[in-house]
Amino acid sequence: MIIILSWINLYSQNTYVFFGSFNLDKDAEGIYVYQLDTLRGKLSKVTSFKGILNPSFLTLSPNGKYIFACTESKTKNAGSVSSFEFDPQKKMLHFINSQKSGGENPVYLTAHQNGKWLINGNYTEGSVSVYPVLENGRIQPSVQHFQFMEGSINPGRQERSHIHSTVFSPHFDYVFLPDLGADKIRVYAFDHEKREPLTAVEKPFTATTPGSGPRHFTFHPNGKFAYCIEEMGGAVSAYAYENGKLNDIQRINTHPEKLKEDFESSDIHISPDGRYLYASNRGYENNIAIFSIQSDGTLKSVGYQSTKGKHPRVFAIDSTGKFLVATNTGSGDVFVFRRNRTTGSLKKVSSIQIRQYL
Repeated sequence: MIIILSWINLYSQNTYVFFGSFNLDKDAEGIYVYQLDTLRGKLSKVTSFKGILNPSFLTLSPNGKYIFACTESKTKNAGSVSSFEFDPQKKMLHFINSQKSGGENPVYLTAHQNGKWLINGNYTEGSVSVYPVLENGRIQPSVQHFQFMEGSINPGRQERSHIHSTVFSPHFDYVFLPDLGADKIRVYAFDHEKREPLTAVEKPFTATTPGSGPRHFTFHPNGKFAYCIEEMGGAVSAYAYENGKLNDIQRINTHPEKLKEDFESSDIHISPDGRYLYASNRGYENNIAIFSIQSDGTLKSVGYQSTKGKHPRVFAIDSTGKFLVATNTGSGDVFVFRRNRTTGSLKKVSSIQIRQYL
């Protein structure tokens, strides 16, 4: 079983943590909801949802009412995006609807700040789909679909385009699309008032180091800097950002210099105060790399924290910056770490076993 943390949200004085998974069977639990004790850092199960296949990635609507999921991921002749409503009073998840994702392996969803748009990235096919969303959380059929084809220098991993995330700019007027297969961070302008909101820009991509495999992407809270974690290169590339354009300022390893292979960097997040950046390493290390963020946007290595399990695919930081929650896909467990806001260091406070890896 692969366990994936998607987000943490402060909701009516309660902090809920939502986990997706590759459940491989609709009769098995696919989405899990836990409540986080914000004093002790302990997780307690609230509810779960069956009846949906492989809800591999989750994201939250801006108003906090709806959960959007990549569903039927890695499923032949399938692939979809789905919508759910969480009722905190009844402690239940309700399915709303699904739409075709445009590929067999949807891996990442992002929602516009106005709640009216959803963008999905399909990894295997290297494509992106755009969906309108109604006020009741119902996803409408896609209005745009972009297919990319070119690959890069690694024939085993980069035979073609592989879109791995879809990320809005700080003002929600651009969308960035890290393409692991092509070693590019693609970009489109976004106009939420248009029926087809994505439009081409003069500089359609930023090239990354050949063979680096850009994966996940995030912006600094001040909107001036952006950071991309490279799955294959095991590095974070830092950029100065302005009006849809990225300018390189640094590339720094997520692992010690002595480690040259057997790793796959995965996820990346910045603390709410903008002082620290965290990046996950899978494989031999299974840890979170910790960096302090300098005033010029560059990163300085602070240290590493083991995730206490195997293959940490994604993690999240709660909105207060107090806790980091890491999921280990290979061991099917979740660990909660308390953040030291001064030093950026992490200390384990609790863990849960959701289900063994299958």
